[in-house]
Amino acid sequence: MTDGNSMDAPGNDGDPHAPVLALIARAEEVLDAHPRTRGLTASLPRADMSPLRIALMGPYSAGKSMLVAALLRLPATAVGELVDAAPKTHEPTPYAWNGVQLVDLPGTLSGIDAHSDAARRGVRGADALMIVTTSELPGEAETEAILRTLDADGFADRCVVVVNKMNAENSDRDVVLDEMRGRLGSFADRVPIVLADARDYVDAVNDPALPAAQRESLWAESGIDPLKGELRRIIAPGVSGVRPRAQAFELIRVLEDAERQWVLNGEELRAVETAKKGEESIARARERALSGLERESEAVASRITTAGDRAASGVSEKDGAVPGHVARALQDELECAIAEFDARFDTLVRAEFDALVAEYGTGVPEPESWVNDLEAPDPTVDASSVDASPDDTSPLTHGVKEAAKRAAKESAAKAHQLLGKIADGGTGPGSAASAVVEKLSRNRVGQKVLDVGGKVSNGAGKFKPWGRTKAVGKVAGAAGKAQWALAVIGPLMDLSGVARDQSEWMGVNKRRKQMRKHFDEEAREQRTFLTAAGERYLSEWIDEVERSLDGLTEPGSRVETEREAALTAIRNLRGEAEKLVGPTR
Repeated sequence: MTDGNSMDAPGNDGDPHAPVLALIARAEEVLDAHPRTRGLTASLPRADMSPLRIALMGPYSAGKSMLVAALLRLPATAVGELVDAAPKTHEPTPYAWNGVQLVDLPGTLSGIDAHSDAARRGVRGADALMIVTTSELPGEAETEAILRTLDADGFADRCVVVVNKMNAENSDRDVVLDEMRGRLGSFADRVPIVLADARDYVDAVNDPALPAAQRESLWAESGIDPLKGELRRIIAPGVSGVRPRAQAFELIRVLEDAERQWVLNGEELRAVETAKKGEESIARARERALSGLERESEAVASRITTAGDRAASGVSEKDGAVPGHVARALQDELECAIAEFDARFDTLVRAEFDALVAEYGTGVPEPESWVNDLEAPDPTVDASSVDASPDDTSPLTHGVKEAAKRAAKESAAKAHQLLGKIADGGTGPGSAASAVVEKLSRNRVGQKVLDVGGKVSNGAGKFKPWGRTKAVGKVAGAAGKAQWALAVIGPLMDLSGVARDQSEWMGVNKRRKQMRKHFDEEAREQRTFLTAAGERYLSEWIDEVERSLDGLTEPGSRVETEREAALTAIRNLRGEAEKLVGPTR
């Protein structure tokens, strides 16, 4: 049986030390990689085939040294040298017994920190434990220490609890045993408890005047022989059967110490907190801007869809046409939707910029002006259908044809061509947009149209530095919006499909469905386009912000990166070691 100990499982090439020694070697590399943990490499357990070590742990005056004397059957003079009522044992003291070492540890709860520290080191270096208490039974602090040793330190299957001084006050053995089991809780069925009195045993060994019957009675009631039996059971597997598990638990404790070395304080902690605060501020700005972008893109899509419904509803059942005033209103609505998107998106990005400036000062880079580069398809009509067979002489057909011709050839195409020339012709000297700016800037009304918050002109008819470029960009952008809107409503004027339908009523309804479908598709495309363009714009600005704050956040980010990498490696090793030893409960 393996008792949950995976180190006993097959596949270890017959060497139970191999898995834990391999983990220890990896741990040494991880701990040696950073000055914070390099010193802990000396605490790692090593390959060791020396005799097993059984440490005696307990509070001072619990009789640990007397137990050693009893197990060794020391003569009276040696007992006197070994035992003292004061906390005499300052360091772990080894004694050879039955092929192993009994290690007498300094007493705990003595109020002497050095003794407690030495006792802790002795426990960590032990293969097995004798947990020693008295018939007065452990108090709360001692009970907590015992349970921590059994659980976190992993000694539950490698220890025996000795309740010493049982005959000193004629204690009821059954009551003491039940009370002690209660203190052990869930470990009561796994940890053997021996009721003993080491003083009685030593007296029986060293008092020659004692009658044989009384000597035998003291030996039997002292509990030393049952204690020897439990110790032999624990050490029966030998070094190869006991030590690998002990070393695995010590490896876990060293790795826990390594994690504590990465608890930050002072300047490093402040640097990490500063970096974290900066990262959170930037992430918050990005999140809010993206949320606003999604909201505003969806609003544009909704307005396009609504415009499609209005266009479909506006189709005349009399002649299948969309009234001119309806088409113009729809074009105005679409241009307005994009203009409002631009303004709102620019405002929300500006708000995030202002928030970052308030927090980190004027070193935060200002976002570039948002440019909405709409990609509008060319509005076209089916010319062949306009020039349909002359046999089709229906008044409605004729009217539709003429309307399609006029709209396509005289209005939509020319308007789209002109707007495209302005929007796509660049913003440099000699461009169409530049020519428009020249004309507008020659009168006061034009100057007011071009000026945006005093950023373009100086109020005296002259451009500020870069003002002309901004004005040209504004004109080109406005032309692009108008060109896009005209492209969206272009199908409203393509009525030739109505004339080809056998039924005028069916043609009108089909026309309405086509319009709704067209606007729905355009809504989806524009939502996707605006979202993608806005995300690219935000990404470029956020990258600039991060670079601008590097000097403030880089030291803390570097420490945190090192810390996370080290802790990840340490915790991974710790997880493997815990898996190796199996559950402690």
